[in-house]
Amino acid sequence: MEQIVGIVENIIFQNAETGYAVARLQETGKQKLTAIVGTMPSIQPGESIRCTGKWKTHLIHGSQFEVSEYRTEIPADVVGIRKYLGSGLIKGIGPTYAKRIVKVFGKETLNVIDEEPEKLLNIPGIGKKRAEKIRKCWSDQKSIREVMIFLQGHGVSPTYAQKIFKTYGNASIQKVKGNPYSLAKDIFGIGFKTADKIAEKMGIPHDADPRIDAGIEYTLSELSNEGHTCYPTTEFLDVASTMLEVGRLRIAERLEHLTSGERIVIANLTEEHTVTSHIWLKQLYVAEQGIVNEIRRLQRSPCRLRNVDATKALEWVQERLHIKLADNQKSAVIDALMHKMQIITGGPGTGKSTITNAILAITLKLTKKVFLAAPTGRAAKRMTEITRRKAFTIHSLLEFDFKIGGFKKNRQNPLDCDLIIIDEASMIDTLLMYHLLKAIPGHARIIFVGDINQLPSVGPGNVLRDIIDSQCVPIGRLNKIFRQAHGSQIVTNAHRINEGTFPYIGNDPHGDFFFIEQLEPEGILNTIVNIVKERVPRKYGLNPFEDIQVLSPMKRGVIGTHNLNVVMQDALNPKGKPLFQGGRQYRIGDKVMQIRNNYQKDIFNGDVGKITNINAIEHQVTILFDNREIIYDFSDLDEIVLAYAVSIHKYQGSECPCVVIPIHTTHFKLLHRNLFYTGVTRGKRLVILVGTKKALAIAVHNNEVQKRYTGLLFGLKTYFLR
Repeated sequence: MEQIVGIVENIIFQNAETGYAVARLQETGKQKLTAIVGTMPSIQPGESIRCTGKWKTHLIHGSQFEVSEYRTEIPADVVGIRKYLGSGLIKGIGPTYAKRIVKVFGKETLNVIDEEPEKLLNIPGIGKKRAEKIRKCWSDQKSIREVMIFLQGHGVSPTYAQKIFKTYGNASIQKVKGNPYSLAKDIFGIGFKTADKIAEKMGIPHDADPRIDAGIEYTLSELSNEGHTCYPTTEFLDVASTMLEVGRLRIAERLEHLTSGERIVIANLTEEHTVTSHIWLKQLYVAEQGIVNEIRRLQRSPCRLRNVDATKALEWVQERLHIKLADNQKSAVIDALMHKMQIITGGPGTGKSTITNAILAITLKLTKKVFLAAPTGRAAKRMTEITRRKAFTIHSLLEFDFKIGGFKKNRQNPLDCDLIIIDEASMIDTLLMYHLLKAIPGHARIIFVGDINQLPSVGPGNVLRDIIDSQCVPIGRLNKIFRQAHGSQIVTNAHRINEGTFPYIGNDPHGDFFFIEQLEPEGILNTIVNIVKERVPRKYGLNPFEDIQVLSPMKRGVIGTHNLNVVMQDALNPKGKPLFQGGRQYRIGDKVMQIRNNYQKDIFNGDVGKITNINAIEHQVTILFDNREIIYDFSDLDEIVLAYAVSIHKYQGSECPCVVIPIHTTHFKLLHRNLFYTGVTRGKRLVILVGTKKALAIAVHNNEVQKRYTGLLFGLKTYFLR
């Protein structure tokens, strides 16, 4: 093995998943740049690094140094120090200030910043505030480097060092040594597997209690990511045993300990006259039990709204809104005026919006205390447009409080309302539904509106479906397509897909639904790029960033979201100096999506925005979300992904003028009717499918819905059968 030392001049390529990178290194004493390749997930331009590896010759790119391991070093010469400081690695110092500082202090620059930062005040343009920022950032960087070296010594990517330090501060190494499995709980982006690597390097035995305890919770968490709120205990032991590579008996032993400590719950469920033991994470068990109790509370409490003559109300509202309601719509409106809780479900074009407006108009004659809400920002925005009345996201309605680590609105501090209408209700997961129901006062009426045939929530549970199947709440089912929607091929084909019938793909040039046949993934990829960049903007005048959304069933593969985003970023936004962070590449103008709820920023999973500024000196990226500019530190960018292409599940609850969907047999595992139906119904003006008829047929005919284990249906039935 050989070693080379130098400064990272630039990064050519970085893979977000593997950390593999291609970069150019300015070696000490050499004029020509050296190409380095290997797993280097966190390198930044301007860093001084020492690489261990070997030389090789690439057939096309020539001589390269293949890096097996590397570590960052403090630069020793003036040029290296200037590049190091000017690279943006230290907040408050950019190329201009780096040049000024090094000109004054030379080789002693880093010692001055470290030991006598007050001398920075002698540099033109640096005041007390900037000097303090530089001092603090330098101090933090020293601590981060220590964490980084510690992690590298335990075989873990240094990418996580900054996030660990941000959470634990100067106690980072002590915390990790004390219990490496705490990382999986406390640090976003670090899972059990990464924590397990550290534990293994630290010599923690494979069957140690802390490992198995953390592994049990990790297994349950992974199952909840698949939509399960609970899991049959027997099957769980098999899954956990495979994941942890530990015997079932050892896992069963620790289950008893965890249940006694109230971290998990084991209870029986009865399904089709069979009693089966199931296991829950405690918070999901509490939430499911809570939903049952809250529905019982709301239904038992008297409604504060006075009764109305339904016949007169229907006549009045039809005249007022200039509409004519169908029989099933009239029934739904009457039920909404009679019951404390109701669900209205139907596909596109069946009049859900019309009914919402009718119920709203009648109720506003009785009270002004009405709230409208939806699970996502885009769904709330669309609800506002439909009703011409302010709609909120459920999260913002409940008001998150950082002091208590939960929502301000709850049973003790309920919402001040007499009616609340929730749109896109199929998207509400178990935890959010529990918090929502707790915050609704007993006297209020609640109406859920949604399409039961869409995908269930991204989070755990199948709440709307379970409530409907329990028959404990009145259901208004809308199945008639109205005249104004009949002319839309999107609406017609959505209903055909939902019925298991192959859609019309005649490609009427004046229509709104198109199928373009491409047999190979590479052909699909190229066609999609051409559609988004050239064809649709030219023919329909739609903006590639704002008005067109590519939706893919999968993340991996040639036509998965990861590769589509890389290719489309280069096609749609190729200019400007990129920011490499965590293996991803960002540019000003990029379309991005938030992938986790961030209550502090009031931005939530699935929100789509656009990068408007990258500040290398302050280590900040500004992203515009619905006319709100949100600032992210570089270390927070793992919450952000490119969004030229997103998964259908992530885009649920949103709509776009045009959606483009690749459909190919390489996506075989995810070719399900409800997934395809959900994707098609995201398009408002135009839906374009690119792929094969075979894949299309598989998706339409595959009505197998992935089983989600939940305890809610059993809980509701148990209560209502009493």
